[in-house]
Amino acid sequence: MSGGFNHKTVLLHEAVGALNIRPDGVYVDGTFGRGGHSRLILESLGKSGRLIALDRDLAGVEAARGIADQRFQIVHSSFSRLRDALRDMGVARVDGVLLDLGVSSPQLDEAARGFSFRFDGPLDMRMDTSHGQTAAEWLAGVPEQQLWEVIKNYGEERYAKQIARAIVAARSGEPINTTRQLSQIVAKAFKSREPHQDPATRTFQAIRIYLNQELEELSLVLPQCVEILAPFGRLAVISFHSLEDRVVKRFMRDMAHPSSLPTKLPVRHAELPAPRLRLVGKVVRPSVEEVAANPRARSAVMRVAERTEEP
Repeated sequence: MSGGFNHKTVLLHEAVGALNIRPDGVYVDGTFGRGGHSRLILESLGKSGRLIALDRDLAGVEAARGIADQRFQIVHSSFSRLRDALRDMGVARVDGVLLDLGVSSPQLDEAARGFSFRFDGPLDMRMDTSHGQTAAEWLAGVPEQQLWEVIKNYGEERYAKQIARAIVAARSGEPINTTRQLSQIVAKAFKSREPHQDPATRTFQAIRIYLNQELEELSLVLPQCVEILAPFGRLAVISFHSLEDRVVKRFMRDMAHPSSLPTKLPVRHAELPAPRLRLVGKVVRPSVEEVAANPRARSAVMRVAERTEEP
């Protein structure tokens, strides 16, 4: 996440430092946002280095066009197409990949994007506004059972059934087209309130994650990162909630340990498949000072892994 619209880049120096940048290396910023991480990576690269950034948000792509640097290239694409995007540019291997997941502050703070219940705006929630179904369009026809499953599974919301029922009842009277309408419907369905959290928080999160297929995108890109990393190349992933961090944690753990076999099978340790990743350091979280300066950083978690040397 990065600068612009009062947007502060989360774990800026920690993330770029974790990539262990070589001046002549090739790096990927899979989530450009507003370019905070990308700009620092460029500062760390030498004249022969290269940075390729991806973003499926057209506003992020437009912001990236302001970087006049021959070493830098922006691609309008979701990161699940990372391998194809690199292939189109003739790039087979890279020395590091950074993924900064979730939504950026500009996306949250622009009412027209419909990501936040704090501003009244059209209920859109698409990260790529050039195609796909808006949240309003999806809510207009989604079956009640599917709706409560989405809110429960992606929002980890205990009142998912009540909220889904309330949404379906409300839409029978009039279309739910704005963020204020949806947040008011959710608030009325709540039996109790949690301190310091708006009742609509988890429902908005759930619909956004489902609509943009965020967990599916993450599951698709992680194996591609391992494929394209050169030996000793680094993968750094910043997550902002438990669902996506769980995906990252399990993937890195599985790639860092040889396949498990039955205990009495007569196989030598040397005959086991070599791990493709090595975990680097401990989980990194924002400092107290960073959270005080940028409260949105409080839930950030960064995990880092390194590509092992190929046999």
